[in-house]
Amino acid sequence: MLTGKRSPSGAAVPDRPPAGAARRMRPWTPYAFLAPYLALFAVFMVLPIGFGFWTSLHEWDINLPRKPFVGVENYTDLFDPGSVDGGRFWTAMRATGIFTVASVPLLIVLPLLTALLMNGRFRGRNVYRAVYFAPYVLGVAVVGFVWRFLLDGNIGLVNHYLGLDVQWTTDVPPAWVALVGVTVWWTLGLNAVIFLAGLQDIPRELHEAAMVDGASARHRFRAVTLPGLRPVMVFVVNSTILASANMFGQSYLITGGAPADQTKTAIYLIAETGLRQFDMGTASAMSFVLAAFLMLASALVFGAFRERSRP
Repeated sequence: MLTGKRSPSGAAVPDRPPAGAARRMRPWTPYAFLAPYLALFAVFMVLPIGFGFWTSLHEWDINLPRKPFVGVENYTDLFDPGSVDGGRFWTAMRATGIFTVASVPLLIVLPLLTALLMNGRFRGRNVYRAVYFAPYVLGVAVVGFVWRFLLDGNIGLVNHYLGLDVQWTTDVPPAWVALVGVTVWWTLGLNAVIFLAGLQDIPRELHEAAMVDGASARHRFRAVTLPGLRPVMVFVVNSTILASANMFGQSYLITGGAPADQTKTAIYLIAETGLRQFDMGTASAMSFVLAAFLMLASALVFGAFRERSRP
């Protein structure tokens, strides 16, 4: 039955429900919206991780029908100094550590300096921004093959124009200089753009107030810019460490792991063990050990950049 006010035409208009009786969200509504994401996450993340861990507990040769269960033997072999897999794995982990320690500081400091320069007002700054970011759009195959030719010790243009006789792809430390240099040239633009976005989010009033107080450019950088970049810095440092620790293409295409596997990184070894030697059980165990180290590194980064309350 319709009650309440009547419209100008004389038709009855139902009363509005009380404000508290408005649409109530049913308990299952949030889960209905989350269901598509959770389904994709389960299919493409949880199941592969679970299957990878199950594989690491077996002697898993993809060419053989039987894949016997060996428990944690694949893991214990990696931590056994006398085993073949253990020696190869920790040599690769050492190479991964060398590359990460050498490349991450450069990929933090240089992009930050570049972003500070590009944040100023000058003619053609958009062109400079595009130039710095342009190498990042290239694929690793293009970057690897081009620099393999440029750095070749016999016919490379780098040695030719600089008048050097350096084997950039077969000797160390020149091979590390080449890998780190190529990676910095290739990926510097991405971090610079991220830092630039962070700089533009810092309120200009803070800089103006610091200038009024007589703060120099160095003090403004320490007291205003760096604190304002804290969230961006956490993201850049963490993502750069993870990307450097997962380096594969540059080593595979430029040095081929030479000399004597000294530039063969952990990801390179994992791919070789699983896809070339068909030992998926050992490769999966290597992957989980590497993942544990990366999780620890991420936790240390978040702990180092955590805001601490002042006394």
